[in-house]
Amino acid sequence: MSTYRVAAYGPQWAEAWNQLISEAKNATFLFHRDFMEYHADRFKDASQCIFKGDTLVAVFPANIKDEKWISHGGLSYGGLVVRSEVKFAAYAEMLLTLLEAADGQGIKEVIIKAMPDIYCSQPSQELDYLSFIAGAKILKVESASTIALNNALPIQSNRLEGVKKAQKSGLHIAKSNDFEAFWNSILIPNLEARHEAKPVHTAAEIAVLQATFPDQIHLYLVFDKERIVGGAVLFETLTTAHVQYIAAGADRQQLGTLDYLFEQLIKEEFRAKDYFDFGISTVDGGLELNSGLLYWKECFGARTTANKTYGFDPKQTNKIRALI
Repeated sequence: MSTYRVAAYGPQWAEAWNQLISEAKNATFLFHRDFMEYHADRFKDASQCIFKGDTLVAVFPANIKDEKWISHGGLSYGGLVVRSEVKFAAYAEMLLTLLEAADGQGIKEVIIKAMPDIYCSQPSQELDYLSFIAGAKILKVESASTIALNNALPIQSNRLEGVKKAQKSGLHIAKSNDFEAFWNSILIPNLEARHEAKPVHTAAEIAVLQATFPDQIHLYLVFDKERIVGGAVLFETLTTAHVQYIAAGADRQQLGTLDYLFEQLIKEEFRAKDYFDFGISTVDGGLELNSGLLYWKECFGARTTANKTYGFDPKQTNKIRALI
């Protein structure tokens, strides 16, 4: 009989859930219920709570789609969230109990976007090892670019030339809450023209999230006099500054807009963090690489980190059980 039991998340567990998130070794504010529930209309929640007796010891942020639990379809990453004192055997038993619960509910697959190590306060690769043991499928590997700020490589001269252009043009950077102006004048037109895409968040959604998480969500705008010529939205966690959105006007090359902005973000605004994460440079589940975008990030000293997504068959748990 398992030491643990699994129950579907309900609002009565919100406070305990959020408390665990604040104490976990592998969690960020993206798992806070106030963040997760902004898009509750788009993702049918299937989050799970893992208890030992009456104590909440782990959580699993997830949604359900096509008889699959996905952790998480609306977030950059997911997984089984635990406190630092949880050792491997306990983690393995929790994952086993979770998979057995999924099987008991007729779930065909449990898909987990593994949290990159750069967001964890302690080593947290139990999932990677157990995916191998369980014979889980690797569904995606996406190439991201990250700077190790405590051992940063020098910014290359071609990016510094852009910084000089911006300074000569009199550009200036300001922190702002005017998401609507950035969305409408720069971000939406840029995404439509370059990628035929739209932002994941609306301006109204990101403004509400920023008001809820003012210490974690930041908008930086670049101005040419009074005109917005570029900007970026960053998500700040305990260890890492992550670039969520980035865009600039058509004159970005002539003005050096983004070179100037990111030199300041890396060297000044977030210099005390462990990592600066530019995010992925791939599409189609990692199969297509935007080499130009990757090169631009690498010129700031970023190097490759791999974001992995696993697919577990809930019926294939015998090898995990054998470890416990």
